[in-house]
Amino acid sequence: MKRLFYYADRYIKKSDWKDLAMLKFCLFSIGILAGMRIPEKCRKQAGGIALAVFVATYIPLMAKFFSVVAEEEK
Repeated sequence: MKRLFYYADRYIKKSDWKDLAMLKFCLFSIGILAGMRIPEKCRKQAGGIALAVFVATYIPLMAKFFSVVAEEEK
């Protein structure tokens, strides 16, 4: 667990405001997907948008995180 926190600290130090904004959008969209308190007729559209935002932000965030982890292991 300490290693995970160490990697998270390194990730934050190497991040700029754009990375942190992307992280917030990612968490927001997964929150929408988890909480779906939207009326039935709009639920499918809102879920699709939230899923697209989540995927669009999650992939670059994880790519950067894994590059930080791989950099440490070298």
